[in-house]
Amino acid sequence: MATIHDVAQDAGVSPTTVSRYLNNRIELPPSTAGRIDAAIAKLDYRPNLLAKRLSTGKTEAVGLVTPEIREPFFAELASAFEDEADRHGYTVFMSSTRSDREREIASLERLHDRHVDGLLMMTNTPDDGTLANLIGKRKNVVIVDEDIPGVSVPRLFVENTEGAYVATRHLIEAGHRRIAYLGGPHGLLTVTERREGFLMAMNEAGIAVRPEYVAMGSFAPELARIATRKFLELPLPPTAIFASSDYLAIGAVMGLKEAGVSVPDDISLIGFDDMPFGALLTPPLTAIRQPVEQLGRQGFQTLLALLNGEAPPLLTRLPVELIVRQSVGAPTQKDFIA
Repeated sequence: MATIHDVAQDAGVSPTTVSRYLNNRIELPPSTAGRIDAAIAKLDYRPNLLAKRLSTGKTEAVGLVTPEIREPFFAELASAFEDEADRHGYTVFMSSTRSDREREIASLERLHDRHVDGLLMMTNTPDDGTLANLIGKRKNVVIVDEDIPGVSVPRLFVENTEGAYVATRHLIEAGHRRIAYLGGPHGLLTVTERREGFLMAMNEAGIAVRPEYVAMGSFAPELARIATRKFLELPLPPTAIFASSDYLAIGAVMGLKEAGVSVPDDISLIGFDDMPFGALLTPPLTAIRQPVEQLGRQGFQTLLALLNGEAPPLLTRLPVELIVRQSVGAPTQKDFIA
């Protein structure tokens, strides 16, 4: 097996130069770098990772904790994170917690045991202080998508309030006044901020928010399906629904189809996320698009900055965008009861 000394001799440089080059700690003239690359290929050199870890105290591995790898939002974010990590020579160990607190705790313990150099943390349940306490004792943790109050680590979120405001304004500008709202579980940042954006747009337009038009408690499509059926049974049903996640929008579609209600002829629908399946619905779903890939890539870049001893911003907000398709139209004059 070739050694770093063999590579150095073949390339005509010192072993220290080869080591620094491989660790991105030196910028060499293209001719010198080319000789080293050629020597590595010729000799089929593979770094001794174990020796490197013992000498540097680093694993060159990072962790990614996600609530659910099967869901498109988290899967796309994880894929982008892994791509960016691979580009910088890091291995990613992934843990899907199923939104289970014990699994989340176990993932943080792995960081304590130095199985990874750092961790990107995503949670989807309100914290009772347990996660905040554990993260406060750790180094090199970045939080993405949902907040964990009480910790001082870099966090990356999207403009949830602005997105919900834009979505609601889009319905209002289409002529809707009877607008229903589907929200997630109380206590989460995304849920709180998106509801704030909805209320902001409604108040600005002078439209009263009817309590019977608001349903919150989960991101599960089944909640949205049941809530949508209840909306339709009201004496004066809404003419539009803002679902604060695409999964809630899917549930709303199920409820509307069961009741024989047409989108957007009878009722308009708008979502939040813009997952790929939204464009495949009939009609295609108008939605607020989150920059999911950017969240993943920038999440790793922020973590890498911590690993390099830098001080990235404690809070970064990424913009969202309204994607207009065919699920929103003007309200009809008829009032229907399903």
